[in-house]
Amino acid sequence: MTDFFAPLIGQPQAVELLKQAVIKNKIAPAYLFTGTDGVGKGLAARCFIELLFSSDPTAKNRLHQGNHPDLLWVQPTYQHQGQRLTPQEAAEKGLKRKAPPVIRLEQVREITVFLSRPPMLAQRNAVVIEQAETMAESAANALLKTLEEPGKATLILIAPSVDSILPTITSRCQRIPFHRLETSAMTEVLIRTGHQEILQHQAVMSMAAGSPGEAIALYEQMKAINSELLQAVVKAPTNYRQALELAKQIDKELDTEAQLWLVNYLQQSYWQQQYQPSVIKLLEQTKKNLLSYAQPRLVWECTFLKVMDNRSAL
Repeated sequence: MTDFFAPLIGQPQAVELLKQAVIKNKIAPAYLFTGTDGVGKGLAARCFIELLFSSDPTAKNRLHQGNHPDLLWVQPTYQHQGQRLTPQEAAEKGLKRKAPPVIRLEQVREITVFLSRPPMLAQRNAVVIEQAETMAESAANALLKTLEEPGKATLILIAPSVDSILPTITSRCQRIPFHRLETSAMTEVLIRTGHQEILQHQAVMSMAAGSPGEAIALYEQMKAINSELLQAVVKAPTNYRQALELAKQIDKELDTEAQLWLVNYLQQSYWQQQYQPSVIKLLEQTKKNLLSYAQPRLVWECTFLKVMDNRSAL
């Protein structure tokens, strides 16, 4: 058998479970892939579908091009001016949304319509639902009916945990767990995908905590921040004037998402430099204040002043 799962690194349990389902011809009508983001759940879904569609000689090319008629890949969406937009489409249009994207009732209805017809090229239809935990209650209830009678199809729901999905849905799915990668597997993934430079940034690697996808996203965020500002913040201000100027610059240049990233980055950097639990707790409070929509400049001013007081007390 061709190793359809060759691109997937560090998930032997998931691979074995999925391979055995095909070998023993016990393919479940629905699967729930659970685990932290960025550890290969989406890639595993693609590999598994390629295996399920292997009777179709055109499947590999069609799947890579994203146009196989027997596959429906569903992502959470935003609603904008009567249109549904994926996060990528929203980013391309420069739209900034306060509420996160969700799987909508209309999308679940489209799944029902898609599965109402027989497969065209493969032996079965396949549906992948990314971030299934974002389903509204109405969408989840509508999906239940489809899970009870999926027809000649396999559905794959991707979510961070079993608890994030309604029990009535999880009870109809076979769970496939995905785990955080060990350092060697992380290294292999980052090198294979051309992101070996991330290995030089220990704070980013620590923040990613075994998730290559998270490491890549964190590194991209780091590159988007002014390098001089980042260096100054990591070094930390040594007087009140520097503290106030840094707070002003952060407020001016970084949006809330970037500021939250910066808090996490500083927690890792300061811990590696000083091993001070008090500073880590201080930054945790900074994060809570930013999430509570406190005035960012004031939050950062207080943070830096307290960091300075902490250092002078040593």
